[in-house]
Amino acid sequence: MDKRAIILVIMQNITGYIHKSLLKTGKTVAAAESCSGGILSGLLTQYSGSSRYFILGVVAYSNQSKVNILKIPASTIEKKGAVSKETASLMAKNIRRIARTDLGIGITGIAGPTGATPGKPVGTVFICVTNKNRTICKKFIFRGNRATIRKQSALKALDLLRRFR
Repeated sequence: MDKRAIILVIMQNITGYIHKSLLKTGKTVAAAESCSGGILSGLLTQYSGSSRYFILGVVAYSNQSKVNILKIPASTIEKKGAVSKETASLMAKNIRRIARTDLGIGITGIAGPTGATPGKPVGTVFICVTNKNRTICKKFIFRGNRATIRKQSALKALDLLRRFR
């Protein structure tokens, strides 16, 4: 099996587990995506019955959409950057609040090949998962081309969601 096939099998297994778990617990989830461009939302909605737990997915790619739709303060983006722990955290918290879900996920990063800065190379991604009591944020540096970085971002978000308790 090549690397792409292995990644697809892993995504299917994790997504299937999350599908069953969310149906069993009755918890709901919403996602705010930037660099993953909707891949996470697509994975979370691939099974019949996913509308029972997946309430909203927003692809807020531009800074302006992060401000207007997700209500991220412009000052946060100016001071910390659109690709930052702070922005990812607010994306997760605000999408959860907007959608009125139990869980929120925020993903922001640099998929490349452009957009890198000295402190944030291509592949820098921040992913946060939150509920009403707790938020977990992780920083990753993924390797590969744009498509690979986007898929890795979604896969890692699924894994963080799976582990979130």
